[in-house]
Amino acid sequence: MNPIRAAAVQFNHRPGDKAYNFDRVRHFVDQAASQQVQLIAFPEMCLTGYWHVRNLSESQCRELAEPVQGGSLVRALKQLSVQHQISIGAGLIELADDGRLFNSYVVAMPNGGVAVHRKLHCFISEHFDSGDAYTVFELPDGTRVGILICYDNNIIENARMTALLGAEILLAPHQTGGCDSPSPGCMGVIDRELWERRKEDPQAIEAEFKGPKGRQWLQRWLPARAHDNGLFLIFSNGVGIDDDEVRTGNAMILDPYGETLAETWVAKDAMVVADLDPDIQVNCTGRRWLKSRRPELYKRLTQPTGIEEDTRTVRFRKVT
Repeated sequence: MNPIRAAAVQFNHRPGDKAYNFDRVRHFVDQAASQQVQLIAFPEMCLTGYWHVRNLSESQCRELAEPVQGGSLVRALKQLSVQHQISIGAGLIELADDGRLFNSYVVAMPNGGVAVHRKLHCFISEHFDSGDAYTVFELPDGTRVGILICYDNNIIENARMTALLGAEILLAPHQTGGCDSPSPGCMGVIDRELWERRKEDPQAIEAEFKGPKGRQWLQRWLPARAHDNGLFLIFSNGVGIDDDEVRTGNAMILDPYGETLAETWVAKDAMVVADLDPDIQVNCTGRRWLKSRRPELYKRLTQPTGIEEDTRTVRFRKVT
């Protein structure tokens, strides 16, 4: 891995408004270029909108979806990447060659390359399929990057597999925080009025963003994914109203020890920037632990236990 300057963005997308959402991407890429950023990450499905999609019909989902090859959004991302010489990651609804729909994340690179990850644990819509492969690719400078979308990061095996496949940086695009979660002690709904009054009373909404519904929740587990696997982690997230929930932003960049290099909890569109120093990674604890693994002990990890269920069932089941 070479030294790299990275950025994580949080922004409040508009549901279904691809033109507006791409304009926000362009705005932050312009900012990033002025700061010599080489890799920038935007949130999950930020180009098409996210939470409202769960209530759309299949035909409405297809109206929003685009193919990766030849699609207007990816073509525009590629042009922006080449123009500014920045690798750009952003999420959208992908229309696959076989007609299936995916919650996908695309990274357009200055050399014309494109990497695509299909969310492994998709629950946003019954009309979407889940991906079936890990994604690790090389930036033009040879740095190896992995992608896990939102819920993918919850499953510790996914982060470990991404590291074992050679990733040095993990892109972790989300739409989270402020969720009406079925698990007690996990996030919780944020009063929409606090967001609406964010300019008059920024302290009130930022207290929620920094608290257990936002940053405190993320800090329980995101640093563990980075630390245990020796990964730099770039967390991008939505912020503000997302249909009937309020996303908490909290864009952050972590080092391979799980330490926070840059973060924000402001209640607005924002970008954080950090320099990733590969010297930190070489002998960090996570990288040394990867070398100490004993694979012969882990065979049961690949065997079904009988408790496995579809992600949608687990995600939306209410605890009584």
